Amino acid sequence: MAGEQGGPRGFQLVDEAGDAPLAEMSFGTLVISLASSALVHLGVAPEPGTAAPGPPDLPLARQTIDILEALKRKTRGNLDAEEEALLEQTLHDLHMRFLAARRS
Repeated sequence: MAGEQGGPRGFQLVDEAGDAPLAEMSFGTLVISLASSALVHLGVAPEPGTAAPGPPDLPLARQTIDILEALKRKTRGNLDAEEEALLEQTLHDLHMRFLAARRS
C-alpha cells in the first residue's frame, strides 16, 4: 500500500498481482538484473515470457556488460567485499560468455 515503508520514497514494493512484496532493491539485485539482461542478449537465458532463449544480440549484450563496467568504475572503493566479489564474478562470467558467443 502507498504510505507503508519499504520501497523508494515510502512506496510499498508489490508484485504485478499486488499481493506479495517484492525483494528489496539492493546493489546485488541491480547487478543480477543487469546480468540477467545480458544473458538474454547473449542468447543464453530465455527472453521474458518465453521458454527458450532467442538469438544472440551481441551489440546489446556488449552494451549491458559496459553498463556493469561503468558501475564498477563509479562504485570503486564504495562497495563491501560481498558486493565487490559479486560484481567481479558476474563481469568475469559475462566476459567469458560474450567471447564464446562471438566465436560461434
